[in-house]
Order: sequence, then structure tokens, then C-alpha cells
Amino acid sequence: MATPTSRFLDKEPSLSKLGDEIGYDNGAALMAGGSMALHDHVASRLERSLGKSLPQLEVRFENLSISARVAAAHDETRAQSELPTLPNVAKTGVLGLLATKKVAEKQILHPVSGVFKPSTTTLVLGQPGSGKSSLLKLLSGRFPASTNVSVDGDVMFNGTPQDQFRSRLPQFVSYVPQHDKHLPTLTVKETLAFAHACSGGADLSKTDEQQLVLGTDEENNAALTAARALRKHHPDVAIRQLGLDKCQNTVVGDAMLRGVSGGERKRVTTGEMAFGKNYVMLMDEISTGLDSAATLDIVSTLRSLAKTSRKTVVISLLQPSPEVFALFDDVMLLNDGYVLYHGPRGQALSYFESLGFKCPPRRDVADFLLDLGTNKQHQYEVGSAPSTAQQFREAFEQSPIHQQLMLSGTWTLVKREMDVTMRDTNAVKSRFFMAVLLGLLQGSAFYQFDDVNSQVVMGIAFVSINFVATSHLALIPVVMAMRDPDPGGLMEALVFGSFMYWMCGFVATAAGYFLFELVLFFVSMVAAALFFFVACASPNLNVAFPVMQLLQLFFVTFSGYVVTKDTIPDYMIWVYWLSPHGWGVRALAVNQYTDPRFLTCAYEGVDYCAQYGMQAGEYLLSVYGVPTQKHWLWFGLLFLVALYVFLMVMSCLVLEFMRFESPANASVSAVNDESSEGEDSYGLVSTPKGAKTHNTEAVIAVSPPTHNKNFVPVTLAFKDLWYSVPDPANPKDDIDLLKGVSGFALPGSMTALMGSSGAGKTTLMDVIAGRKTGGKIRGDILLNGHPATELAIRRSTGYCEQMDIHSDASTFREALTFSAFLRQGGNIPDSQKYDSVSECLELLDLSPIADQIVRGSSMEQMKRLTIGVELAAQPSVLFLDEPTSGLDARSAKLIMDGVRNVANTGRTIVCTIHQPSAVVFQVFDSLLLLKRGGEMVFFGDVGPKASKLVKYFEAIDGVSKLEPDVNPATWMLEVIGAGVGNTNADTTDFVAVFKDSETSRELQSNLDRAGVTRPSSSLAALTFERKRAASSMTQATFLIKRFFDLYWRRRRTT
Repeated sequence: MATPTSRFLDKEPSLSKLGDEIGYDNGAALMAGGSMALHDHVASRLERSLGKSLPQLEVRFENLSISARVAAAHDETRAQSELPTLPNVAKTGVLGLLATKKVAEKQILHPVSGVFKPSTTTLVLGQPGSGKSSLLKLLSGRFPASTNVSVDGDVMFNGTPQDQFRSRLPQFVSYVPQHDKHLPTLTVKETLAFAHACSGGADLSKTDEQQLVLGTDEENNAALTAARALRKHHPDVAIRQLGLDKCQNTVVGDAMLRGVSGGERKRVTTGEMAFGKNYVMLMDEISTGLDSAATLDIVSTLRSLAKTSRKTVVISLLQPSPEVFALFDDVMLLNDGYVLYHGPRGQALSYFESLGFKCPPRRDVADFLLDLGTNKQHQYEVGSAPSTAQQFREAFEQSPIHQQLMLSGTWTLVKREMDVTMRDTNAVKSRFFMAVLLGLLQGSAFYQFDDVNSQVVMGIAFVSINFVATSHLALIPVVMAMRDPDPGGLMEALVFGSFMYWMCGFVATAAGYFLFELVLFFVSMVAAALFFFVACASPNLNVAFPVMQLLQLFFVTFSGYVVTKDTIPDYMIWVYWLSPHGWGVRALAVNQYTDPRFLTCAYEGVDYCAQYGMQAGEYLLSVYGVPTQKHWLWFGLLFLVALYVFLMVMSCLVLEFMRFESPANASVSAVNDESSEGEDSYGLVSTPKGAKTHNTEAVIAVSPPTHNKNFVPVTLAFKDLWYSVPDPANPKDDIDLLKGVSGFALPGSMTALMGSSGAGKTTLMDVIAGRKTGGKIRGDILLNGHPATELAIRRSTGYCEQMDIHSDASTFREALTFSAFLRQGGNIPDSQKYDSVSECLELLDLSPIADQIVRGSSMEQMKRLTIGVELAAQPSVLFLDEPTSGLDARSAKLIMDGVRNVANTGRTIVCTIHQPSAVVFQVFDSLLLLKRGGEMVFFGDVGPKASKLVKYFEAIDGVSKLEPDVNPATWMLEVIGAGVGNTNADTTDFVAVFKDSETSRELQSNLDRAGVTRPSSSLAALTFERKRAASSMTQATFLIKRFFDLYWRRRRTT
């Protein structure tokens, strides 16, 4: 059996053998020999036909720097006095008249130089805030432009300056962002197919075909066949390379719509950028949410692509395992915007040894490099060494290593928009019902109106125009999120207009009806385009909504009905002629009164020519100052079309040249909040653990706390747990996501739930925590041996989600106090609640920033706050879903140290985690390991340095021994067949092996004990008298206070 790394570094098979293995019929045939075989197969044939190497791009940058002028943040030592409260704002306003505004320059990137070469993979390492994302965005041409941000230096692609290359940059340089932004209602396959269609589609271009002519006829035909097959089946190939074949027909989903797992969604983000002629691939933190085995497989595929297809691959990672680290050719190490090292991966250790830093044995090289330039580096010093990031940069610039150194596209978009619109059937149905209901109400209110009453006709025109124009207003949040205009105007105009036209009694002609609908449709499209433009040109909803409401106010008021043209002041008449509402109302009125039935002097017994000197239609229009000629109808339509085109062009320009993302970490603070970390020796000092035993008596005999605790220690157990959901393809059948999972977690212990992405870790934790409202749950969930009731679960547990969602206008202390008073029982004195807040601040090392406002805090601080908010509720059991996701290795260790401190207070911790470092993995006491399909392959003690886990798996036939310096967590996942392309588990049934093992029998023995799955005489069932802990008065008090804090501290809303 291959080791985790060796299977990626083995020599490639011969080309003749590859030719026999690879077929062209579909994606499966192309992937028959694996990713590396496919890349080599296609690349070799293309190069023979081209008569040269494949096209490639070298990325070179010199003295590249980014700086931002920002308002200086408050001095954290005076945090309370700097909060944006009314008194503080008033004081600041007065002082601001006497002094200039405090503005500081934040250097995001100090002048950096480097080169990313073709056929290489480069790892960009750095802690959050080091400048990794800014560098990749700048090189890809996606860095947010702003008047307060300045960029200096040169970026060249094959010697061509980036400015000259910018129009073609998106075509040749792909960028995979940190955050996953997808249309949630599209499936994985549809998402990747759309990306493929936008990058050229299934057909090879004529230009590409004409280049494959410089080899022999046989070589040219072979290259053309291979290129056409890969282009045709590329989405399927990408699905298989990323391990998404089992979920390709599942919707991507989001926070509101259940879809694929977080790790699978991250792989979709990576796959979107795999199409087209992307000679340079810049990928920002692609491993977030992935298990280490999947990360290993994906990086290996990218490495193969770089080597065979001459691509330049640059990837930033937060917590690369040693196996992943070994796959890279070069490393760039960033710290605080400085380059500490940029060169071959193999020379990194020797370079830093020459500076006086030595990596200890069994220390991950990536973790060692991340500690350099921080207050953790002293543990590696063996002599005189640089101590700051700037000193590291200066040393590197003097080193020898430094010296060497974008008719088918439209259809694709329409098809995707149709898929998105029709997939969201609830929205389509609700908008259709609204148009029908309002059409019936308005039509019945003005049923068969008196057509000589021009006030009624103008009123109906006014109501009709306003309906289609304002129906898009509620969709501004969606437009801002997706940068996608609302396509529902045609349906609403058609349905609403039909009811209004025929029920109200407009002229009964086909031409009149058609023009009525046409005007409504164009007004709707202009309104959608206007909303789209405002949304694109606004940094956030707080700006977009007031601007749109102000524009609506002007356009409605000066449309010619509320205020007639003759009464509009001269200085505001320009709004009348620019208002799309006004042009719509006038067009509908002209359409009605220029009909031949009104082009007469005598109408309804009145001689208009004799009394007013004009025909009936002309007089009725003149009452509201509307022009009487027919061509004003066509002028109105022409104006609406022109305005629509203008707004869409402006929107395109805004999307192309304006960015509202704030440069990462562009804030200035007088005090470094990380200084509170003390002298914790990362990696060399082990975190103290609580008692590790499966003796049930230990569950009962918890050490008495040193001070009053507001929780009861709880043993959590679950036995033979099954969870199934309806099969989307056949709703009558069910799919089992969990299959007979059993386990338990003790007070004072930490239990890890691990497995490959999509194995069911989060699903299992959601089922145990009572957070699954759909599907079928079978099995037992128990608390201290008693069946867990819904109320007991809610009141005795806390759940930390992956997403850190907080009120950004609160301080850390206020957020914890809010949770403590609303979620602790009303019988607990306020003093104890305040004590519990102080305890949370101390356990999670938040005391130094307790009075700092949440807005602008780092991801690691937000994660600690998420844990603290749940901990302040004094839960007996704490669930954590991926607490280290999106963090670098050092921050992950800080978080898990805080969680360990929480466990040591006697609480039960259950945590899902994807890719822990070896040091973080040792923090856990027990492990429940799942394989794809939701089946158990291990549950038990991890042991010191994972010794018990390693001993269990090494005893299984066919499992290779754990090599020195290999992370047991990565090795374990690789062994059971986790990852994307791993087939190790195909030869061994690890589920059956575990069921027959002594470890499984030990699990069953412990589950059968009193206090675990059977009631114990010393442990009473958890009972609660109230559904909610806090009284209604307490809830109202704290909610009102939070609302006022939020309102007054958000300056953009005030």
C-alpha cells in the first residue's frame, strides 16, 4: 500500500501504456489512468503537433507595494471611551472641529519582488494579515480599486507589463477566491457546465485547431482528437478530479438551502476556475473546509497539471500538512507584508538555519515557517537571529536565493438565468400570485372606468407604472449579492397589465393592448436596470436602499400625475423629463387618447371643438399637460430603451472598474491585541489534558469546581444512530446519510468527529444536537443515561457554527453578557452571570480586547467570540463545527487551547475538524472516524501522540506503517480511502474490521454501563421547567438595548 506522499511522487507510466488506458468517449474514460496520466497524455500529443512546448506565462513583479490611508483605530487601552455612543460621538465631533482627523497609512504589502515560473507550483505561506490575498488579487487584476489605496511597482507577464495585458488578463490568469459564492439553486454539474460554457464550451475553436498542424498527420490527428475530447468532457473530468461525482446532481446550496457539504462547495469553487486557457492559476486558501487527504489529492492534481501543461500554479494555504508541503516546488513566506523567503522549498530550512533558526524534530516545516517573525520564534533560535519581519526581509534581499531569482455566450447566460429562475419555484409562484391578485384588485376597483374622466385614466396609468417599477425594490439584496439583474419583469408586466387593460376598459384594440404591455415591460426593464446600477455602484445595502428610495421619490413625485407639469417649479422640470415613470405615464395616456374614437369634436354629448377649441382626445390629454401628438408614444418607448441601454452600460463599467471590497487588514491599531498570548510555546509545550478514561465511574465522580458552576456535568451518548433523507431523484425512496453510528463523550473530555468531506460529520453532530428538522432519525440519544428530550438538548448544550455571525456594533463583553443573561436560568443571581462572563473572557484569552467593538476583529478573535457566546450560556455539552476552519496553524492552536481549557472545567466537548496539525490532533481525547456513506471505522481513545489510534490501524492487514514526521490525522484519513482519488479503502472493509475488533467491543461495553445508555441512581434526568431560560422582561430589556447600540454605533445608518 502506498504511503500518503509516495503515491503522488512515483514515476509516471510510459506513454504507450497511457494510450492504451485512456479513452475519449466520456469523462470516466479520460480519467481511467488518473489525473497525472491524463495530463501527460494530452500535453505530449499537443506538443508534438505544435512542434514546440505548450504556451506558458511567467509572472514577475518588482517592488510591488500596497498601502491604504485609513482612519486610525482607537487605542484599545481606552476602548470604552472610544465606542461610538452618543456622548462619545458628541465629544469627538467637538474635538474634531479643533483638530484634524486621525489618518494613518497602513502598509498592506511592503515593496516585494519575485517570480512565479511556468511548470512550477508555489506555496504562499503567511498568517492572516500577512498580505497573501492582496498579492494574489493584485497579480490577477482583481484587487479592489479605491482612492485611499495606492499600488506601486511593476507586474509583468512574459515581460509584458500588466497594464498592456489587462484586457486579456481574465482569459489567461484564473483566480480562486477564499469565499464560496455560488447560485445555491444550481447543481454542482450545472455550475461547472456554466463555467465551462463561458470559457469556450465543448467545441475547440478554429484558431486552436489551425495551430495543430506542425507534426505528422498521425500526430496532428492524435492531438486534435485528444484536445476535442478533453474540451467536450472537461466538466465531467473536473468533477472526477475534484471528487464531486457522487454529489454532481445535488444543488450547491447555501446557508438557507441545504446542498453539498462545505468541503464539496469549496471544491466547486476551485473547479469553476479550471476551464479555459488559464496559463496562470492563483488560488487563495483552497483547503478551507477540506480534509487533509482531499487537499493532498487536489494539490497533487494541480502539481501534475503544472508539470505537464506548463502552467504556473500559485496556492496560498493556511495549514498545509507535511505531505502537502512536500508537493510544492517553491515557497513564498510572507509576514506583515514583508517577504521573509521566496525560493525552492527544499532550501528553506537550510536558509533559515543560516540565519540562526533550527526546526525541531517532529515539527511541521510549514508551522515552523509560520512562527518566524512572530513572538514564537525565540524557541527556534540557536544564535544571533533577525527578530522582526523587516529584518527578515532585509536578510532575504541580501541572500543568493533572492538574487537568482477573459451569440453562444449570450445563450449560455440566458440558459443559466432560466435555470436559476425556474429552480426557485417559490419565488416565481409568489410573484405570479402577487401580479394576479393586485391586477384583480386594481382592475375591479376601476372596472370599466369613465373614459372622459382623464384624472381616472392618468391615475390608472400611474398605478400601473408604479407597480412594475417598484416590484424590483425588494430584490436589491439579491442583486447586490449576485451582481445579477432581476429577470421577472416580463411576467409581471404581462399578467398585471392584462388584468388592468381589459377590466378597466381601455380602448379594445389589439394594437392598443400590445403598446400598453410594451410600455409596462420597458418601464419594468428600466427600473430593474436602475436598481441593478445602484446596487453595483453602492458599497452596501445601507447606501443602496436610501439612494433607491430617494430616486423613487423624485421619479414618482415628478411623473406628471401627483404634481402636474404646469405646477412643477422651473428648477425641478428636468426631473420630469428624466423620470422613466413620467415617460411611462405619458405614453399610456397618449396610447389611450390618440385612438381614432377620441379624434373627434363631439364625444359623449360634449362638443370639445366648440368649447375648448380642440378635439376630445387632445383636450383630455391637455388637462395634465401631456403632449397630444401620437409620436410622443414612440418618443417614450425610444427614451425607455435608450435609458435601459445607458444604465446597463454604466453597470458594466462599474462592475469592471469599481471594487468595494476593503483591502484585507487595512486597519491601524495602537496596541497589538495578540500580545496577550503570553509565552505559550507553540508545538513544544503540550496542552494539559483532563482525565482520559472510559470508566463510567469517572463520569460521575467529576472533581468539584473551585467556584460555583451553573451547569451539570453530562455524559452524552448515542447508540445505533441512523439518519435518512428523501432521494431527490426518487422522493419515495430514502438515502441513508448515517448508518448505525454509536459513541459517547465524557465530561472533561474532547471528542473529535473526523472523516473525509461529505462523510457525515456535521450531519451526525446536527442530529445529536437536535438541529435536524427534516429527514428520519432512528436510534437513541441520551444524556446521563436518560433519553434526551428536545428541551433538555436545547437548554443544556451550546452549538458553535462554522460561520461567525455576531452583532458587529457590540463589544466582546457585551456579546457575552447578552448570551449569559438570555440563556442562563432566571433563578441564577446576576452576579453569577457576570462572573461567568469574566470566566469566558479568561478561558478564551479575550480579556485584553473585552471592551473592543466586534466590527473589524480578526477571524481568530471572531472564532473565540463564537465559542465564548455559547460558553456564556453555561452549557454542559459544547458542540463545535470546524472551529479551526479558515485559520492558520498558529491561530488554530490558540483556539484549541481555549477549547481545552473549557473542557478542563468539566464540560463535554464534541468537535468536528477537517485537517488538524499533529499538535492540534493531540489535544483530543477520543476520536470517532467516519468513512464516506456515514459509517463508523473507529471510535476510541486517541492515546498519547495518537499511539492507540496508530496501533489499531497498523494492526490491519494491508495498512502501511506510519512514517516518521507524518501527521497521524492525515495518515489515518489516507488509510481509510479519504480524499479525491484514493482507492485504498477498496481493498479493505474498514467498517467490517471495526465491528469485529476489540475496540468495538470495548465501545459496546462502555455504552452498556449505567450513566451512559442506562439510567444511574446517582444521576437524575435533566429537567427544565421553562422553555426559555430568561423571563420576557429580561429578553425585552437586552434586545432593546442591543437594538439601540446597533443603531447608534453604525454610523452609516445614522
